[in-house]
Amino acid sequence: MTETITVLVVEPGKRPYTKKIEPGLKSLQREVGGHIEAVYPFPEPVAIVCRETGKLDGCPLNRALWDETGTIYDVIAGTFLVVGLTEEDFGSLSPELLQAFTQRFQKPEIFMMIDGQLLAVPLEDTP
Repeated sequence: MTETITVLVVEPGKRPYTKKIEPGLKSLQREVGGHIEAVYPFPEPVAIVCRETGKLDGCPLNRALWDETGTIYDVIAGTFLVVGLTEEDFGSLSPELLQAFTQRFQKPEIFMMIDGQLLAVPLEDTP
């Protein structure tokens, strides 16, 4: 039996969903569609694993990352994963973290530039 890890998949324009994937680089790359980059924007023991060149490759904008003042400081392009962190590698999300990040990324966002400021607008009625 192959070992799996439980991750949260967040696709542009869609609600997030849970998925079991094989651990390891190839599996992560397959999920995001290219070479991966990991970012650690949250105090919880999680990482966002995204496509390293998502913006350069023209992937659709997905979700905004906000600083403590409520200002957007980055936008993730393309599909990304929220994964748990172990002492040595990426691992499964705990049920509590899975619930928290499902809620955090529940509403897909659309982006617009108004007066030189990037805005993210949540979409309310998304299947």
